[in-house]
Amino acid sequence: MKILSLFMVTLSLFLAGCQSDDSLVIYTDRHYATDDAVYDAFTEETGIPVEILSASADELIQRIQSEGENTPADLLFLTDIGRLERAVDADILTAMDADIVEAVPSAYYHPDYYYTGVTKRARVLVYHPDRVSASELSTYEALADESWRGRIVLRSSQNVYNQSLFASLIALNGEPAFDTWLNGLQANLARRPSGNDRDQAKAVYAGEADVAIMNTYYMGKMAFSDDPFERAVAEELAVFFPNQETTGTHVNVTGLGLVKASPKQAEASQLIAYLLSPNVQNVFASTNFEYPVVDAADTHPYIAAWGRFSEQPINLSVLGDWYQTVSIKVDESGFDQ
Repeated sequence: MKILSLFMVTLSLFLAGCQSDDSLVIYTDRHYATDDAVYDAFTEETGIPVEILSASADELIQRIQSEGENTPADLLFLTDIGRLERAVDADILTAMDADIVEAVPSAYYHPDYYYTGVTKRARVLVYHPDRVSASELSTYEALADESWRGRIVLRSSQNVYNQSLFASLIALNGEPAFDTWLNGLQANLARRPSGNDRDQAKAVYAGEADVAIMNTYYMGKMAFSDDPFERAVAEELAVFFPNQETTGTHVNVTGLGLVKASPKQAEASQLIAYLLSPNVQNVFASTNFEYPVVDAADTHPYIAAWGRFSEQPINLSVLGDWYQTVSIKVDESGFDQ
């Protein structure tokens, strides 16, 4: 609690020193140079300055709650639907302009327009083709089969990326089937869940496992990394989109919410529309290896080479109904132990 209080004071001093009255203020847990370049281009085009405050999603949500009507935040930009749903539950967002948001497929925005996806990632299977044939791979559910004993790695089950995947499987298959699957997956882990998604790919490359569950954009980042080792990892591994004959591959979004107490909602709406424009969507796709959320934009050639894929047929907001259940289930199962 003392650490969080110190964090809040530090952020308040930061904003007091840098914010101007005409600036749009974005609270975000994204950390990409691409975003800064996009905001600079928006300012050049519109004359509206943009200020950024970066921290974890939970810290930013708590901050907006504590600031109340006096918050300087205009937009909240977070990296997973689970985090956006926490913001909705915290009652800190307001509905956005439907005409702007509906440029995005309905699966990627809240039914009441409290947030919209801006970029998209798929959570896929990454495997070593010397040890696994693509014909052996099929679905997320099949990863619980005994044939995968000691061959799978993934990051912590309490990480929001995995919680979103797990929530989608409950939504599609029901709790009893999920419980059976979770136990089978746990039995097939090659090691205790740890690290980030890049670490899972590196474990497969090193022979610690044969298959990793991870987000697509990490493969792009490694393939074009300044680190020769990361480039070697990406070059040697392959990507598989699971559930193409059944319920589709799980996707998630990074997304924007309009802060309810923002005094600059018109200007914030301008930025939302700008971020969803095809040109800016192309920038996100070409530099950060994310999928665009609007059909008029293009995917990076490295990502596009994997081909088109079918997605889970659910609105991502449905996942919000299951996060608490997932957290309880993975904790009670000792999945990460």
